[in-house]
Amino acid sequence: MYKLKVISSTVRIGRKGPLMAKWIAAEAEKTGQFEVELLDLGEINLPMMNEPEHPSLQKYRFDYTKNWSAKIAEADAFIFVTAEYNHAYPAPLKNAIDYLVKEWGNKPAGILSYGGVSAGTRAANGLKIILSGLRVVVLPEAVNLPMFTQFISEDKGFVPNEVAEKAAAAMLRELNKWSGVLQPLRTK
Repeated sequence: MYKLKVISSTVRIGRKGPLMAKWIAAEAEKTGQFEVELLDLGEINLPMMNEPEHPSLQKYRFDYTKNWSAKIAEADAFIFVTAEYNHAYPAPLKNAIDYLVKEWGNKPAGILSYGGVSAGTRAANGLKIILSGLRVVVLPEAVNLPMFTQFISEDKGFVPNEVAEKAAAAMLRELNKWSGVLQPLRTK
């Protein structure tokens, strides 16, 4: 089984991202191919990156950085659940990514984006650029949720439609495949 980290990117009061993150984590668990852990940046609450040494040196001073590093280093794959704020992904996600360098590399990532008409795809495209610079293999298979509030139920949480379910299944199949393909690079 591969270790999959689902990273929920929003931190503001009233955020909806954790609902979708819980759903995609549950879908991943159902496959039986992943050991899934949900990493909610709203709960992790990393301060603005303040390590004195460059992250590529991995000389972390603060316990929160050491803990974050350990969580990301042990991963075989990621799913980033991102909103779209002003045509980009949320600042807390960029901050969390910037804390580390080597821990991200040679691992596949899927993206679940959500927003209005654009379904968060502008945020996803920006995220792909940053991740590829860290040697993350970002999959073309993704879950994009337009007008996402239509999928939120007060009593049931996130309720996907058939399109979202099929997109999630395709992304998870590819994550499993690419986790295995990249594994030799992670073990060297």
